[in-house]
Amino acid sequence: MFLSIFEIFKVGVGPSSSHTMGPMTAAGLFLEKLKAENINATSLGGSLHGSLAFTGIGHRTDRAVILGLDGFTPDDFDPDAAKMAEDRIATHKMVKPAGHPEYHFDPETDLIFDYDIALTGHANGMKLWAKDEHGAILVEQIYYSIGGGFVATAEEMEQVEAEQGAIPDEVPFPFKNADYMMDMAKRSGKSIAQMKWENELVRSGSENLRERIMRIWHVMNNCIDKGLDTGGILPGGLNVKRRAMGIHEQLQAEQGQNVTAPHIINDWISAYAMAVNEENAAGGQVVTAPTNGAAGVVPATIRYYLDHVPSAKEDDVVDFLLTAAAIGGIIKNNASISGAEVGCQGEVGSASAMAAAGLCAVLGGTPEQVENAAEIALEHHLGMTCDPIKGLVQAPCIERNGLGAIKAVSAASLSMRGDGKHLVSLDACVETMRQTGHDMSEKYKETSLGGLAVNLPAC
Repeated sequence: MFLSIFEIFKVGVGPSSSHTMGPMTAAGLFLEKLKAENINATSLGGSLHGSLAFTGIGHRTDRAVILGLDGFTPDDFDPDAAKMAEDRIATHKMVKPAGHPEYHFDPETDLIFDYDIALTGHANGMKLWAKDEHGAILVEQIYYSIGGGFVATAEEMEQVEAEQGAIPDEVPFPFKNADYMMDMAKRSGKSIAQMKWENELVRSGSENLRERIMRIWHVMNNCIDKGLDTGGILPGGLNVKRRAMGIHEQLQAEQGQNVTAPHIINDWISAYAMAVNEENAAGGQVVTAPTNGAAGVVPATIRYYLDHVPSAKEDDVVDFLLTAAAIGGIIKNNASISGAEVGCQGEVGSASAMAAAGLCAVLGGTPEQVENAAEIALEHHLGMTCDPIKGLVQAPCIERNGLGAIKAVSAASLSMRGDGKHLVSLDACVETMRQTGHDMSEKYKETSLGGLAVNLPAC
């Protein structure tokens, strides 16, 4: 299945693409279903299952569903309007989505955290239903939030499984995996970014394509800047201090003193990444890259390139993001980008592979070197668990993005030292990640039932 760059990189709201953006989107889709089918309902309800239940409070999944049923969407989310809506819904027990009648909805009783029943299609499952005035269910729909803000119904999940392995033919370069991509690059003489660009022209249209891609970067960069300028304590009860601003201030003070060691560049990279993920943890605007939990890796690597590589040009950002999106699409189609499905190897690991590929491309790497860079970065995240403390996208997630970006830079640099020939292919690495995620204990896949989440006594 071809994935557009605008599906891999989506403007949304924190703290989680799978647990916040996805459920909010699912609620919106349910409202569309009610209107399309002329369902004359008087009340709405729902239940959260699997990882959405276990870490839903920390990820604010309940809030996302409630606001989604009131008509809010991730891409134009207004925090002030959302706060007013939350207060109204809590007081009046009603939601009022535009274009719909009022529906009775009591957040305390009509949204159930079901810790006992897991839905079979994906670890992030939820049900939504509508009832008549007598309490009879008129329509019920299962949705799965499958990572990166992507949402699928139960029926759509079955269709995807049936079509697994099919090669898309509506784009000029329909690569379903890295081997196909490399073969097409060799036969066409085009870079990965050039092939992805031509695919986007078919899927997304040519109008303002470059500007739309650069908007992705501008939102990412604004998120970095806001994070670097904001201090304080993150919400959620862990009392995690925002550190990016302080680190950045120290680094700025040290500039020009000729007393810092070369490895300090890692602190710059980490500060950029942490700034994004602190914004995400605070519920701010971020870009899925490919998820919210891994949203800092790609922006930090681009910012490193623009601010610290002498030959860098902002125009290169388009090729960086196109290349990164191509790698992200391959990983999502052949494994997963969902922490609830395969652990953090699917989130920060995928983001690091995408960033490494993008950086290698703009440094002048060949398609073979780009593929090698992605493989190196992903290989050295294999087996990484997703164990957020208290279900919050804070620890270890924020620092983990910094290290993911550092690995991306190292992977790109290492690949540029070679000729692109290497032992382990990206496809083999992606398949290994899929198998590892399948074998991984559920308690290490975004449930907060294992790992760091249960080994911090204060929590």
